[in-house]
Amino acid sequence: MAVRQLVNDPDDFVREALEGLQRVHPDLIRYHEHPAYVIRAQQSDKVALVSGGGSGHEPLHTGFVGTGMLDAAVPGAVFASPTAYQVRRAISAADRGRGVLLIVKNYTGDVLNFRIAAELAAEDGIQVRTVLVDDDLATDGQEDGAPGRRGTAAVVAVEKICGAAAENGASLDEVAALGERVVSSARTMALALAPCTQPGHDKPSFDLPDGEIEFGVGIHGEHGIGRRPYAPVRELVADLTKPIVAALGLDRGDQVIAIVNGLGSTHGLELSVVHRELSVFLEDLGVRVGRALVGSYVTALDMRGCSITLLRADEELLALWDSPVATPALTW
Repeated sequence: MAVRQLVNDPDDFVREALEGLQRVHPDLIRYHEHPAYVIRAQQSDKVALVSGGGSGHEPLHTGFVGTGMLDAAVPGAVFASPTAYQVRRAISAADRGRGVLLIVKNYTGDVLNFRIAAELAAEDGIQVRTVLVDDDLATDGQEDGAPGRRGTAAVVAVEKICGAAAENGASLDEVAALGERVVSSARTMALALAPCTQPGHDKPSFDLPDGEIEFGVGIHGEHGIGRRPYAPVRELVADLTKPIVAALGLDRGDQVIAIVNGLGSTHGLELSVVHRELSVFLEDLGVRVGRALVGSYVTALDMRGCSITLLRADEELLALWDSPVATPALTW
């Protein structure tokens, strides 16, 4: 049977979704259509945080606009970067004279367009700093000239922790330094049980033989770094977690913030089992899960699978993580 989706016209898909998001959360966000960006309904006098990227990863980033996280998010078309013009306009809308921090995932289009927008804003007298998120271990160690590690689910931690610091009155330089510290302390790995399908398309992004999983996938429906036999979840979780532990140099007595992230079509019961296995794995190593976030937060349309992100945490990061947040997708 061909893939069926809840779509009117694929060309209107992102716009209609953003209009729907605003209708659900009129007290939290405003959708600006020309050019497209989402901004807080009520802005405050502080350092502003702006992020964005291709659509298809919701609730990232538009779902994280609100108190304690982003001031504005700039969505592109599905799996395509927003334009520099969109980002530039969002910077102006979010800025309250305290400067703007751009949180950018490491993809060539995003890096280029956010850089151009930052340069244009600086020419107009707006202070801008950028934090580049590159947490995906699957793309570590590429050949010289390659883009390097991709930005994936660690961006949620960067936006949450930097957002809390900005709400507390931190300066632009302080928030930027904090974001760079979070990025350097976080790594992610992901796997797919089934590929995703673009809106309006009738075939998935790749074929996966029975009995195999795609290991080391990103968030754009691309192939991973290899295929492995399908196995019980405890074995899959161990395969994802071992390289993260090694990369961060985690050892007995260390503490982490753990993000178990669904890639779009993974049931909550499955994600809870993943978190159970992750917790047991880390406990056996003597590593404590100080805080955990389990759910679908950085998705690849309807891909079935999950990612695991670990962030080495100290008391400062835990306190900022615990700070109040009120956004469409994250509230406590």
